[in-house]
Amino acid sequence: MARLAVNIDHVATVRQARGIDEPDPVLAAGMAELAGAEGIICHLREDRRHINDRDLRLLRQTVKTRLNMEMAAVDEIVEIAVKTKPDLVTLVPERREELTTEGGLDVKAKPDRYKKVVDRMRGAGIQVSFFVDPDPEQIKLARQCGADIVEIHTGHYSDARSEFEAIEIFGYISSAVKLAADLGLGISAGHGLNYVNVKRFKVLSQIEEYSIGHSIVARAVLVGFERAVREMIELVKNY
Repeated sequence: MARLAVNIDHVATVRQARGIDEPDPVLAAGMAELAGAEGIICHLREDRRHINDRDLRLLRQTVKTRLNMEMAAVDEIVEIAVKTKPDLVTLVPERREELTTEGGLDVKAKPDRYKKVVDRMRGAGIQVSFFVDPDPEQIKLARQCGADIVEIHTGHYSDARSEFEAIEIFGYISSAVKLAADLGLGISAGHGLNYVNVKRFKVLSQIEEYSIGHSIVARAVLVGFERAVREMIELVKNY
């Protein structure tokens, strides 16, 4: 049975729009857990555009399920992760000008660097996930670098402009999931998934966790945060 991990970055995005202290992403994390979420995700970016150091510190103290810290493989953030000790870190690409993460990690560009980060995290007792496109080469390299988990980037599927395109991209995702399972990797999926397009994934029973944030926050504006989380859990829990 698949789990839901709720990304709370966009709660912080709303807070930062006014430069004040609400809504509090830490409070949202607690509400998500009360609603049944089995993980909390936050991305501590180098520019601190949404989640900040205070949030991460309090999340580590309060999250009762599993805290997944998304991060770039840069020295400053690596040191913060080692000190904070989230349950899991997910290595993601990061560009200052992007609105959100735009694609998977290019593992083949810096395999030695990523392996060093994995070794550092392992030494601190932290699991490591690689956020990758549904590309066989990237998945194999993630495994060679020591990843415990791969999170399959579903953004291109979510952005598909036609049903034909969505089905084609979903085929790549299906193949990637099978390969990751054959390699003995844990498997999660996320980016752009919502209450409609996630339904196709029920055929991929190997996916253990769905990482979803923006669509939950968007729905919460209309129906409330706990209800939005519960409704998403209903969609993924039997996958």
